[in-house]
Amino acid sequence: MAKFKFPVLLLLILYMNLTHGSELKNIKFYQQGEISNLELQVDNEEIKLNKFQVTEDKQIIIDLKDTTATEKVMRAFDTSEFSGSVVFVSAYKKPNASNDLRIAIQLRENVRSNITRKGNTITLAIENRFGVFNQAAVETSQSFEEKINDKELGKIHVPKSESVEDILDNLTMAGRKKYIGKKITINVKDVTVEDILKIIADSSGFNIIITEEIKKLPPMTLVLTNVAWDQALDTILGLNKLVAKKNGIILMITSLEKATEEKKLEIEAKKLVEKEEPLVTKIFYISYASIDDMSTILQEYLTKDRGKISKDLRTNSLIVKDVPDIIEKMRKIIEVLDTQTPQVLIESKIVEVREAYAKNIGFTNGLSFGYDPMGALPPAGTLASGGVGGSLAPGLIGLDAGPGFTFSSAPTQSKPTFFGINISRFNRMFNLDFTLAMMEQESKGKIISSPKVITQNKKKAEINSKDTTSFAVRTGVGDAATTTYEPIDAKLVLQVTPQVTNEGSISLEIDLSKEEFGDRPSADAPPNKAQRAVKTNVLVDNGSTIVIGGIYNYSKTEAHSGVPFLKDIPIIGWLFRTPYAPQTSKNEMIIFLTPRIINQEEAGLSADRS
Repeated sequence: MAKFKFPVLLLLILYMNLTHGSELKNIKFYQQGEISNLELQVDNEEIKLNKFQVTEDKQIIIDLKDTTATEKVMRAFDTSEFSGSVVFVSAYKKPNASNDLRIAIQLRENVRSNITRKGNTITLAIENRFGVFNQAAVETSQSFEEKINDKELGKIHVPKSESVEDILDNLTMAGRKKYIGKKITINVKDVTVEDILKIIADSSGFNIIITEEIKKLPPMTLVLTNVAWDQALDTILGLNKLVAKKNGIILMITSLEKATEEKKLEIEAKKLVEKEEPLVTKIFYISYASIDDMSTILQEYLTKDRGKISKDLRTNSLIVKDVPDIIEKMRKIIEVLDTQTPQVLIESKIVEVREAYAKNIGFTNGLSFGYDPMGALPPAGTLASGGVGGSLAPGLIGLDAGPGFTFSSAPTQSKPTFFGINISRFNRMFNLDFTLAMMEQESKGKIISSPKVITQNKKKAEINSKDTTSFAVRTGVGDAATTTYEPIDAKLVLQVTPQVTNEGSISLEIDLSKEEFGDRPSADAPPNKAQRAVKTNVLVDNGSTIVIGGIYNYSKTEAHSGVPFLKDIPIIGWLFRTPYAPQTSKNEMIIFLTPRIINQEEAGLSADRS
């Protein structure tokens, strides 16, 4: 007995190593913007997992096959303090499968998720609101090994496992396949197809049934080196136009002609059964879809010459009479199509910013004076006869006597600040008069309009607001003159037609127009009216904000006149030109738009839509 202890111990250690699966090392939760992330650290990058969503319970489930974890890792933690879609995460041993782990993620609402793997890290990204992900980026519930897609060549069929049964099942599918069988080498000359198929069956471990048609095929010369046995088998079937049918690990091979004939007989037998199969009646209540449209769609699925659909407009119901299989198929179609029409809330903001700047510097009336070389000089400190004139420019504050200055320190919107001198006589100089204007004006304004409207999918909605003012219109002359007032409107109109795509985005057809009043040219004239409009089509993710248009106007004017050459002399040139009065204005308008589906779950746009 002693000499068997070492081999038994060795086998026991080998068995424990072979049966030991993967281990979950850590679970980490964090948020990045509008995405919640659940990060799983494992010790084996080949770990098998399965992700699916339970819509009724608002849960995402991840099953890790043949995986263990410590009690410290398998803890539950509350994430409800975060503002995202995840409120609770718990890890535990999967019921009825003690070697598997299950991680349950409780959601506030049903949203979509995307699972990725990088090395020993598995990351589940969950959108915090429906519409963050594009549908093309959303992962399905298939395992990683089953999700190999090639956009140009189509889907590649991959065996579910390396078992012979799964490999044979993959071979019977049409289209491109991935071959994972054990590598074999075949080098034969003038050997029958029957014998080649037996060689592959013997080396691979499956049973084979060969019909008489295959025995009549001509022999083949075949040289295959280090080729997967399922690829070799598929190649031989294709070269000889053979068809394989699987039953467990038994493969039955026949010719294409015979398989086609059997398929025809099977279809005829099915039709015969359908003729004899008893009919059942089912009432389907239609809640949201048009009963006429639904009836037209279901007509195509009725059993020919047997099925019948009746409509009850009073209860908005369809009465279907057909075989049970067709009834079940119609139930699934109605379940998918009879959903609420998506309703879209469109919020827009129209922001207008205005800036204006003006400057006015220079002599408004030039400089006037007289000089009398023969005039008598008055005593120092006294005034000559005539004194200071009392006529000043309008709006100025004048001095009562003596030469002096006039100054207005409180400018209005229409009057600049003046600095002037008016002297009737001073020594030999008389009628000295000038007025210097100095003004700098700056104005800023911001206008925000925020129209909102809600509408159903593919239904045009319109919202408008209107400001009304009036202007005087005089008719007739003299005593027969009459005055009436004509109204004039300035409107803000938003017209939008949304279309919700299958990916959850929103296509918008937008027509927006905004009018506003400006200054009146005169008291009785109608005010000037400015209009801004945009008409466009855009595609926006649900809940995202997009800038659909902007208008920026900038103007700068500067004009002056004067005596050539003299007006360009520094300082003195002010006496020979009009005041320096540049004006600058800036107008900018930006339009923001945010569409949001307010009933995505009820409208069948949740993450598990299929």
